[in-house]
Amino acid sequence: MTKYVKHISLLTLLVLLSPLTKLWAQSSPAITSWLINTNGTVARSYRLGNPTPIVDTAKANVQLVRYNATSAYINCTGLPSYITGPFNPNPAVATNNKNLFRIPLVPQPKTGTKTAVGMGNIGILINGVPIYNYADAFSYNNQNVWHQNAIVFENTGFDCSKAHPSPIRVNNVMVGGNYHHHQNPSAFSLSTNPSNTVCNTYPSDGLYIPDSTRHSPLIGFAFDGYPIYGPYGYDLTTGTGPIVRIRPSYRLRNITARTSLPNGTVLAANQYGPTLATYALGAYKEDFEYVASSGHLDESNGRFAITPEYPQGTYAYYATMEANGRSAFPYFIGDNYYGVVANDNFARPGSTTTTSVVAPTGLTTYVPTSIAGKQTSLVAKLYPNPAADFVAVQVEGLLRKDATVELITLDGKTLLTTTLTQGSTIAYLDTRTIYDGVYFVRVSSDQANTVIRLVLNH
Repeated sequence: MTKYVKHISLLTLLVLLSPLTKLWAQSSPAITSWLINTNGTVARSYRLGNPTPIVDTAKANVQLVRYNATSAYINCTGLPSYITGPFNPNPAVATNNKNLFRIPLVPQPKTGTKTAVGMGNIGILINGVPIYNYADAFSYNNQNVWHQNAIVFENTGFDCSKAHPSPIRVNNVMVGGNYHHHQNPSAFSLSTNPSNTVCNTYPSDGLYIPDSTRHSPLIGFAFDGYPIYGPYGYDLTTGTGPIVRIRPSYRLRNITARTSLPNGTVLAANQYGPTLATYALGAYKEDFEYVASSGHLDESNGRFAITPEYPQGTYAYYATMEANGRSAFPYFIGDNYYGVVANDNFARPGSTTTTSVVAPTGLTTYVPTSIAGKQTSLVAKLYPNPAADFVAVQVEGLLRKDATVELITLDGKTLLTTTLTQGSTIAYLDTRTIYDGVYFVRVSSDQANTVIRLVLNH
């Protein structure tokens, strides 16, 4: 047998292994985890001064996922199913950028000097919306010493889901906006102490609702191919222990003046930062210091751990959060990527496109028929309950598929029906014309459903 095996050609071996390679590749979470828009759901947005959403013509979430043995190729508009805007005083709006991103299927750790996380896109959420790092591109007195924290300086310009667009200009004329998240993509209103009250006037939701009782869902991928999870996970990297809030190993420095850097460098007087009375601690990146092992995560804001999608373990980043629901520095990724970065995800200098990815020939299109693409559980709640004119139906966790929301009488008659779209968390039932009494609200999607008792009392 040995003498025959020795003479099998490389081409023959590739042919024999091809079906196995395809089967292995299609099971990768970097292929199966995307929210693929199969129902034609379009994007919606608010304009400042108008609390009625405008319906876009562009499709929301991800439009197409293709792959080969090494990479997944993601076509997406960059627009979510949740309502975007407004972005006061930012004049840009979220537009269809016809993005094509590439995610490595077998990510590799970067040996030697790690790759710095730069400005612009650094990864994408599973709904195709890009993510950015902590920065807003400005520094104190333009000295490149004290770098502004976008979560602080741009807070008033974020929408309810904590995102905004960066302007896209051609010949200094704004032609669109690259909508993106600097931080955990869930609504401001979920925090017990929200830093922005935009949800009061322009309500929206976000990609998912963090649940402290369950491991957070996989919400995106960095451009080195490693997954990004929400803020809750197993306490132990072995996939055991209680579910806990995964804490970064960054903390606010114990300083009374901005006269030195986190590495101990003492600055010249002309490089001092603003006083803490002018900008509170946390407004600048240099207000934070990394203390190894003080939290669960390393300097890149990740760790190697067993997760629900990776039972054999993977390096993973986490969208870190404070106990009160506010985002925790460094938010997605630290100063450096952990792995080898797919650099074609970045735009070429002078280009008007947001990426440089070119899809090769021979790609396989992913069709979400596996269990990974189904909604296997639903946890929902109603508020208010008892209710009068409107009822908000909120699905906890991540909604992978569109869900049908029905108001049902005690004898089983359906009175109202609406749709809760994938990658969103809230739908509303208009109950102004429904008589007082006891009803049921049923939320169903794929293999999962839940029924909640509702009392109407106008």
